[in-house]
Amino acid sequence: MTGLDWFVVLLYFAGLGGITWWVVSRSRDTADDYFLAGRSLGWFVVGASIFASNIGSEHVVGLAGSGATSGVALAHYELHAWCLLVLGWVLVPFYMRSQVYTMPEFLERRFSPSARWLLSLISLVAYVLTKVAVGIFAGGVVFGTLLPGLQVELAGVVFNSFWIGSLAVVLLTGLYTVVGGMRAVAYTEAVQTVILVIGSLLLTIFGLRQLGGWGELRAVLGPEMFNLWKPLVPAGLEGTWAPVREAGRVAWYFNGDYPWLGMLFCAPIIGLWYWCTDQYIVQRTLGAPSEREARRGTIFAAFLKLMPVFIFIVPGMIALALARSGRAPGLEMIVGADGRAIPAEAQAAFPLMVQHVLPSGVRGIVVAGLLAALMSSLAGAFNACSTLFTMDFYKQFRPDAAQAQLVWVGRVATVVMVLVALLWIPVIQGARGLYEYLQGVQGYLAPPIAAVFFFGVFNKRINARGCLSALTVGFALGMFRLAVDTPVSLGMEGYAGGYDAGSFLWIVNNIYFQYYSLLIFLVSSAVLVGVSYATEAPDPAQLRDLTFGTMTEELRRESRASWSQIDVINSGLVVALILAAYIYFNG
Repeated sequence: MTGLDWFVVLLYFAGLGGITWWVVSRSRDTADDYFLAGRSLGWFVVGASIFASNIGSEHVVGLAGSGATSGVALAHYELHAWCLLVLGWVLVPFYMRSQVYTMPEFLERRFSPSARWLLSLISLVAYVLTKVAVGIFAGGVVFGTLLPGLQVELAGVVFNSFWIGSLAVVLLTGLYTVVGGMRAVAYTEAVQTVILVIGSLLLTIFGLRQLGGWGELRAVLGPEMFNLWKPLVPAGLEGTWAPVREAGRVAWYFNGDYPWLGMLFCAPIIGLWYWCTDQYIVQRTLGAPSEREARRGTIFAAFLKLMPVFIFIVPGMIALALARSGRAPGLEMIVGADGRAIPAEAQAAFPLMVQHVLPSGVRGIVVAGLLAALMSSLAGAFNACSTLFTMDFYKQFRPDAAQAQLVWVGRVATVVMVLVALLWIPVIQGARGLYEYLQGVQGYLAPPIAAVFFFGVFNKRINARGCLSALTVGFALGMFRLAVDTPVSLGMEGYAGGYDAGSFLWIVNNIYFQYYSLLIFLVSSAVLVGVSYATEAPDPAQLRDLTFGTMTEELRRESRASWSQIDVINSGLVVALILAAYIYFNG
């Protein structure tokens, strides 16, 4: 980092400070303003905020790392932009009419208070284990790569650049999130989106230029790295139904190289949960003034969501190609003697590219974009956590609490969540890869939530008992898998080599997470439908305007009036671009 680079980064922070000051000067000390920006966000801010919240640390650091190790395999998750269209066209009308603050609150209106409480608990656990903790960890990875010699000693304990970076990201992000609330988060994320996209595009352009172009990238890496559809069993191995992992033979459900079966059937479940029912994302649409603005925000976000393949995954692939060809000294550390990427080292592919490929000045822009991604994802998680805790827990116990008190409780909740997440970082450090860790945990927690939301909206016969049973069973199955995996990830005493081969826990630990996630979804759906139809039907009065089968004609007309032909054309264009990507990336 040169003086010019640091000047650019300082300009970025000055801009954030100016936006935060402007937001605070306009804000009112009310729950509606603090948690939903007074429901005044336009479609551009909604869409940019959704994108910036999603494209955070786990994408910038994790997707580039996965690009170096597995090529475009994880592009499946990024091509789930169609899930945003499902949010805008299918679920936004129900969310906007209900005027809720949180997704668990919507579930209470559709089912019961118990369902709201359980989903809030699951969501808070998920945010601590994934969004907050992963964001902090990725901040440490970035600082550890860009400033490797930085260290501070306090009370005899030496903190290296990883921990200094983690804490710095938390403090800076927490500052404007706690002070400005949702309005500060949304408007800073809109600006951060622009910086992030420009910076990442510059990295891709300079990387391809140094390598020799797109054709050279394909020539160095080979067709396999450009194939979205990985086989059920890696080439050269015999697949079997028997639970074995041995030389030349492996159970097909143990293969973790992103097989097509898991990507085709499991990945969409996680995508629909994340984009359509997760507080972290949906809260931005709740901040829109109308159904029209919310829907157009999701369509805009869907266009933006198509970009990560080229601005995060491809830079990781470029890093691998540069390392193999020796055209960028400093990148060779990510490649082993066999020419393959070393997973642990590949996590730093993006910051290493910033460090060794970009010229002065441009490097500062990309670092600012990198920091924007780290901070925007954390800010969104902080705000979502505080909203869930305050509105779904505290307000239930203190229904007469003043507006200012609700805001104060939300700020305290944010601080507590950060402290808990810091304690979870060692678990992530032991995981195989940052993005894989994230997808694994989400895969264990998402299926029952996706089931109850979509079955609940499309089937008016689904009742509260079925919902609660499905959430309980699905959450128990997910936490069981997480409890089995964690000792191995941590390398705890007695678990460094995993469980005894052939044992039940060894089989559970080795089943590819996508297959286990699909199992959770099927079991949860069966429990949801079975219990609902075995018990009494819900009260029709409670279902009014909360399912497709109970919408009034008046609301149907209002919803139809909220979209025009241009919205349909733009949505069709998103789908066409997704299909084009699937056709191109076939090896």
